[in-house]
Amino acid sequence: MKLLTKEIERKLVANHAIVMEDDREPLKPVVKFFNPTGVGTWLVSDIDEHGNMFGLCDLGMGSPELGYVSIHELMAIQLPFGLSVERDLGFKADKPLIEYANEARVVGYINA
Repeated sequence: MKLLTKEIERKLVANHAIVMEDDREPLKPVVKFFNPTGVGTWLVSDIDEHGNMFGLCDLGMGSPELGYVSIHELMAIQLPFGLSVERDLGFKADKPLIEYANEARVVGYINA
């Protein structure tokens, strides 16, 4: 599965432009990536020209955090059974990224 479609990439780049102009804008995540064989969830709101994505990252250690992850690194992850990181086709954000982050800090994982 392709992690970034042209439409998703367009939305992520547009959000990055908004952030560069006004970092107080409460952006919603555009895409959710996950590890289909275990822990690892990423809610991503924007991407820069180098492939660095900003979002909420949960590596399954009970402390999800906002930060950067490289799309190239996510695409390079090789999981058991020949699987790789996948995009949640049914994900649709219903609140800003910061609200997902606040909830994740309380419960210890991303609940999306």
